[in-house]
Amino acid sequence: MSITQRAVTIFGMLLASSAFAADPVLPPPADPLTVEVETGDADRFAALFEATGGKLSAERLQHDYLDRGSYGVHVFTPNRIVDAVNLAKRIAAKPDVYARAIRTCLPIVKQTTAELRATYLALHGLFPDKPLPRLFLVVGAGNSGGTAAQGAQVLGLEVLCRGAATPDALRAIVRGFYAHETTHALQGGLPAGDILLASVLQEGAADFIAELATGRPMDQTRADWAMPREAALWKQFEADLEATRGTSAESELKPGTPIGNAFYRWIANHNSAPAGWPGEAGYWMGQRIWQRWYDKQPDKRAALREMLMPRDPEAILAAGSFRAS
Repeated sequence: MSITQRAVTIFGMLLASSAFAADPVLPPPADPLTVEVETGDADRFAALFEATGGKLSAERLQHDYLDRGSYGVHVFTPNRIVDAVNLAKRIAAKPDVYARAIRTCLPIVKQTTAELRATYLALHGLFPDKPLPRLFLVVGAGNSGGTAAQGAQVLGLEVLCRGAATPDALRAIVRGFYAHETTHALQGGLPAGDILLASVLQEGAADFIAELATGRPMDQTRADWAMPREAALWKQFEADLEATRGTSAESELKPGTPIGNAFYRWIANHNSAPAGWPGEAGYWMGQRIWQRWYDKQPDKRAALREMLMPRDPEAILAAGSFRAS
């Protein structure tokens, strides 16, 4: 799965929490043997789209889509859908993207129940004491493939569809999301500490656990680019950690500033990665740090639990640092 197609920022867990606060009724946890992709929101959007020939007004979207939305829509609205006016504008700009999403990709996603249950069974085996989130499929504003909140993971159909040229590619993308975003739902937010290190560890842990659960690399193309450059990438990463040292707030990450450039070189750079770099290289860097740290841990189950909420990011960095042979 191409992680660059996710269009998910590191702040997904934090942004989703604001939607959660507005709707305090949590959905019950999912049973890995019976879990299904809940497509009611996408189905309702598809019916509206077809009934209007793709010409959806903000008023219609508000009344018939957002107001009637599930917990997943409530999670996805702040900072993604934003509001009905923004959504109507996005649909009008790219109606073909939305048409393909509901006509071609929605039926395929509905057929991925087996992939979802297999992934959830694997995650339940890794974390038997953790309740698994419900999974909601929604249609968004073309800017996010998925996010997580307490009790739920929410996927944006039109972004997932846009990244898939074939049915098999779409199946691979959604299975990666099922594992990665579920891990975020289990994590519950950024670990404490400097924001670049915390963000890289959070995303790296999600990819590490997702690969363990699915048996598939999350982004083989990115890994193939990064591995032969690891020494140079590590040197850059250490310099960027120094540049962001002491920074813990998103408001301090201004694009074009030294701190902002250091952070966005690795994270939240969908379609804006440095020249010659793949998107979201920080996911790979975090996974590599965790792998080296994990290999040294005698209790692997305890190590996996640590990945969900690291207590000492600096110690993990020290143990997982790259050492040239």
